[in-house]
Amino acid sequence: MTTIGGGSSDSVRNDGRLRVPEDFNAAYAEAPAWDIGRPQPAFLSLAESGAIRGQVLDVGCGTGEHVLMAVGIGLGATGIDLAAAAIAVAEGKARDRGLAARFLVLNALELASLKQQFDTVLDCGLFHALQDDDRRSFVENLRAVTRPGGQYFLLCFSDREPGRWGPRRVTQDEIRASFGNGWKVESIKAAKFCLRFERWDPASAYNPNGASAWLAQITPA
Repeated sequence: MTTIGGGSSDSVRNDGRLRVPEDFNAAYAEAPAWDIGRPQPAFLSLAESGAIRGQVLDVGCGTGEHVLMAVGIGLGATGIDLAAAAIAVAEGKARDRGLAARFLVLNALELASLKQQFDTVLDCGLFHALQDDDRRSFVENLRAVTRPGGQYFLLCFSDREPGRWGPRRVTQDEIRASFGNGWKVESIKAAKFCLRFERWDPASAYNPNGASAWLAQITPA
């Protein structure tokens, strides 16, 4: 959840996109728009249905809600994020909740350096923040950490979301093209991305309807 552009004007670049460690850390000076303090409903539904299984990796884990969700249902889970500030918050949550989770400050373009494979990889708001060249590197690194028979769940902003605020929109064709070699796109479904945005509902901490998103399930071919 760390990579959605759209924090305060001081925490993002002019085009609203976060790119370097300083950007990500600055975004956590206040609660960023994507940090709703609970799992995204799309991922919570996956957990409740049993779709999230085995050893779990959350890429761009932010303050750790999806990692802690996985640990809470009895799974081993690791979260990585470029923002040291977010990882510090995630570690504090784990201590406060008495949950044993692993959190690492790590660039998602260096996943292979983990030298470990996972059964389930979660991506909430990372893919849609990557530049085109970085997507190729990310997919290569993702393959290195996804176990044969494993799965990658992607939640990203959809091209159906109107306006130009926040992160880059992603089309289904872009997802399929990025995972065209060595992967199988099992499904892409319309979903919602809940955000903490007062412009939608000043009386609520986040918008329960959320922004238009795609939820994709992708497996190694």
